Amino acid sequence: MILVNTPNVDGFEITESLGLVRGNTIRAKHIGKDFMAGIRMMVGGEIKEYTEMLTEARNEAILRMRAEAGERGADAVVNVRFVTSQVMTGAAELLAYGTAVKLRKV
Repeated sequence: MILVNTPNVDGFEITESLGLVRGNTIRAKHIGKDFMAGIRMMVGGEIKEYTEMLTEARNEAILRMRAEAGERGADAVVNVRFVTSQVMTGAAELLAYGTAVKLRKV
């Protein structure tokens, strides 16, 4: 399945819009990783524990969005976007969304 952050797919014509599809997840790190992240905040630099957490969350959200698009019979999802929000200390929601479409090669 094609995923793009543009309103169309090069070399294809959109023949049908199947509506909004989304995937989301909420992730948190365990107390040990949270402790290490707290230390890194004091000394500066990348907080790798949270980078890892958000990467995992983004991948899961994409998988769930793709699954919903696949259930609708989509060939692609266009205008893909991501939104992240903190739901509590050390936990974040990541939402991926876009428009599921059917395509025809041109």
